[in-house]
Amino acid sequence: MNGLILIDKDEECTSHDVVLSVRKLTGQKKAGHFGTLDPQATGLLIIALGKATRFFPYYLKSDKHYTGTMRLGFSTDSYDADGSPTSEISENFPTESALTDAIRHFTGTILQVPPPYSAKKYKGKPLYTFARRNKPVPLIPAEVIVHFWKICDYEPPLFRFDIRCASGTYIRSLAHDLGLVLGCGGHLSSLRRLRIGTYNAEDALSLEKLKALLDAGDRTSFLHPMETLLAELPTVVLKPPGILLTCNGSPVSFDHTLCIRPGFAEDAGTDDTATYRLFSEDNRFLALSRRDDKNDCFQPFLVIEKE
Repeated sequence: MNGLILIDKDEECTSHDVVLSVRKLTGQKKAGHFGTLDPQATGLLIIALGKATRFFPYYLKSDKHYTGTMRLGFSTDSYDADGSPTSEISENFPTESALTDAIRHFTGTILQVPPPYSAKKYKGKPLYTFARRNKPVPLIPAEVIVHFWKICDYEPPLFRFDIRCASGTYIRSLAHDLGLVLGCGGHLSSLRRLRIGTYNAEDALSLEKLKALLDAGDRTSFLHPMETLLAELPTVVLKPPGILLTCNGSPVSFDHTLCIRPGFAEDAGTDDTATYRLFSEDNRFLALSRRDDKNDCFQPFLVIEKE
């Protein structure tokens, strides 16, 4: 099995737990997830099987869309409801207008410090391994992008929100930092991921539903096959000589192409560093390549199908 499965993750299981379950259910040893969800978070988790696992760097860059709840009044060491309080309880809650103004400081490109209990690495080890041993380590800020963050409902001490952000953004850190700015403390109470790139949680399956389909002998209806992946990139359809060259990782002359189909991304294929999908005429996804106009060829750099 090669492709993606969209899973709607339950609370209290880790992203790795989901991967292990999918491996067991499908019998596919090569599997991984594209973007961790914390154990208490729910929603979309993309599981890659077989050859699709090689596309991790591309899906890692996809924007994320979440809905969730923040609890004002005190902060926690994990920046969410699973942690221990790290501040006194405050009932000095902001007005909705003040809350809206404070949120504006956390939109656009910002510097963000990761939570101490996170999988972010320090000297090759996840930060949570140090936090569990009460061993302080430097938390290095990183640049992240928050496209929008809006209040859906505000009834102190809770407010529901909707947020879309670039990959690498910690919603827990946003909640914690907002609480600091407001002066009353705060932490993430709940979180659900609605979207990763072009994939939606409403199209995802529970593990129970996946098991039911597999038990019924269905191994295809839930799978997003290889030929549908990275469709935002332009597609080059090759003649037989170009297929052989591609499968060997060799440059493919423009003369060996049948046609080029545009991708749906607005900037796909607009410069000489753009990535192209190379396909056979019978719709096999062969490789990813870059266009080399200087030498009139496509240069494969990730070969999926080999002769």
